[in-house]
Amino acid sequence: MTTLYQAHLAELTNRYEDALSHFNLDAIVLASGEKSYYFQDDHTHPFHAYSGAQQWLPFTLGAETYLIIKAGQKPTLVWPVRDDFWHAPNPVPAGDWQHNWNIVEAKKQDKWYADLPQKTAWLGLKPMEFTIPCEGLKAYLDFSKAIKTPYEINAMTAASEQAVKGHIAAKQAFLAGMSELEIHLAFLQASQQSATQEPYPGIVGLDEHAAVLHYEHKSIKKQANSRTLLIDAGANEHGYASDITRTFVRHNDEFSALVDSLDKMEQSLCAKALSGVEFRKLHQDTLIGISTLLRDHQICSLSVEEQLSKRIPQVFFPHGLGHLLGLQVHDVGGHQADQFGNLNLPDEQAPFLRLTRTLKENMVITIEPGLYFIPMLIEKMKAEIPQHGCDLSKIQQFLPYGGIRIEDNVVVKSTKPDNLTRTAFSKY
Repeated sequence: MTTLYQAHLAELTNRYEDALSHFNLDAIVLASGEKSYYFQDDHTHPFHAYSGAQQWLPFTLGAETYLIIKAGQKPTLVWPVRDDFWHAPNPVPAGDWQHNWNIVEAKKQDKWYADLPQKTAWLGLKPMEFTIPCEGLKAYLDFSKAIKTPYEINAMTAASEQAVKGHIAAKQAFLAGMSELEIHLAFLQASQQSATQEPYPGIVGLDEHAAVLHYEHKSIKKQANSRTLLIDAGANEHGYASDITRTFVRHNDEFSALVDSLDKMEQSLCAKALSGVEFRKLHQDTLIGISTLLRDHQICSLSVEEQLSKRIPQVFFPHGLGHLLGLQVHDVGGHQADQFGNLNLPDEQAPFLRLTRTLKENMVITIEPGLYFIPMLIEKMKAEIPQHGCDLSKIQQFLPYGGIRIEDNVVVKSTKPDNLTRTAFSKY
């Protein structure tokens, strides 16, 4: 019986053999990367393996690991052997996965590459001298990364379930009046990971901090009467990420009604994540939805059409709707028009859009509308948009709440999308 991993490996082999043939190559070497150091220090930055290498193996890759791909042969894993009493041993992970690989253990000084053919290309940082340049190879392979195999979707399902446990713990810590740091620690403990293992630094913003899109601090001050918690945090499984945002509120008031409305809108957008849909169209639907919320909640008196013409929604929702998700949180290839590297870049109507492709079955994407009360953008609106129609007193009332973002991870399907986030939350 073929396992999910074996089927995944077979798909990758087909993709790479196609690339070898297209570029007339004999071999491709993928390098996981090397550890890097802080300036004038012997302490390293947190290490994340190059996604192209990580995609091939069912465990988290470390530094200085190499993969050799040749047509018609088992892939070769070059495993680093270290004579090192400073760090824990680094044995090759056990498991049935080994049956599908040639495994070569090599010390740093070993010339494991000596017998590689002349037409060998390199994917990763710092190409070695024995490889040849191959322009377009990375884009050729990146384009297909957007379509996830069942193995990859299974890993991302596990990452979603792990992160959801953390979000539930974070909500409880928020309602108990904990600080941003304590809320983050509660998330990490429940999701069973350290901060360096997170796929991206978790965002934990209370009240006004919820209006900072990539808020990077963790205040140690307890806030027993905090109004809002915005937590954007994920987990990973063998390098595959989840990326989930929730906005929790303490009081049942006008702002909580706004959260409920955005949540309903977000779910309707997720339901539209179907094969053949232009992601730009989903983003435009989001702007219409934000305009409708602003009108329905009496934040802006203008019609939806007038708001769109004056770019009012972008004052409250300044970022893109979402992005590809996978081995990288903002996965590669989001702007590619084809596998040859031609780009379909965002336009001035949505300059921060990270995904401009037509959706295909088994892409995994994020859907993350937001509605924020950002003082800088509101002041800019007042200065630059005459007759904006916004109720400034109501906006002033909402400023202490910060803002709202709700983000789910969705597998694109031809009929009904698979919402990994909602499915995980439904279990608790």
